[in-house]
Amino acid sequence: MPASLKIFRDHDELAAHAAGLIITTIMDAIRARGRALIALSGGSTWPKTYALLAQPPMREQIDWARTFVFVGDERFVPAHDRENNFAMAQRVLLSHVDVPPAQTFPVPTHLASATAAADAYAATIEAVFGERDAKAPPRFDLVLLGAGVDGHTAALFPGAASLSVTDQWVVAAPPGILPPAVERITMTFPIFNAARAIIFLVTGAAKAQILHDVLEVRPSRDVCPAAGIAPVDGALYWFVDEAAASRLSAKRQ
Repeated sequence: MPASLKIFRDHDELAAHAAGLIITTIMDAIRARGRALIALSGGSTWPKTYALLAQPPMREQIDWARTFVFVGDERFVPAHDRENNFAMAQRVLLSHVDVPPAQTFPVPTHLASATAAADAYAATIEAVFGERDAKAPPRFDLVLLGAGVDGHTAALFPGAASLSVTDQWVVAAPPGILPPAVERITMTFPIFNAARAIIFLVTGAAKAQILHDVLEVRPSRDVCPAAGIAPVDGALYWFVDEAAASRLSAKRQ
C-alpha cells in the first residue's frame, strides 16, 4: 500500500486531523478484534495531538477500556524524569482518560541497564499479545512516529547497529547526536513494519530537507532510518505542515 501524504496549514490543523485518524483507527481495531494495541511516540510534535485526545469531545470517542498503550521508544531515564517519553504521554494524555492502568506499559527504566529494560519490555509485549506465530512480529494496530532532522525515528539512529536487527522486537540503543545524551530503548524495524497502521507527524521548516529526502530521494535506512518504515501489510500516513512540506516537488493529498 503506498504511503499517504497529507499537508496541513499549520501544527494546529495537523494535530486535529491526526487525532481524528487515531480515533478512527483505534475504534476500527476494537470493532474488528475486540481491543486496540497502540505504540505512542515521544518527541515535541505529538503532545499537541495528545492534548486534543485528552479533552472532550475527542476523549469520549475512544473506548479506552479496550485500548492497550505502549511506547515505541524510551530514554533510559527515571520514570518521572521530564525526558521520559511515557511520563510525557501520561502527563498530557493518559492521566486524563479512562484507560485502565493495567493496560498501560511504560518501559522499566528502573532496571540495571538499558539492555535489561529492552529485554523486559519485549517480554511484556509478548505476554500482552499472547498466542501468535512465534516467527512473526507482534502486530500493533497503530504506531505513532516522528522524524528527526538527522533522519532518525523512534530511537533508530543513522548508522546504529539496531538498524540491522531482525530477530529482536526491542533493543537497547546508544545515544544519538541529539540531546539528551542517554541510552535508549527502541522497538525495531520488524515490529514497526508489522503494524496495521503507522502515522508520522512532521512539522517545521527544519524538517523540510529530511522529509524531502525520505519521500522523494528515498535514501537507505542506514543513512536515514525514517526511510526504513514501510509496513508489510498496513497503512502508512505522513501528516505534515506546510513548512515541513516546503521542499517537496509533488504536493500529494
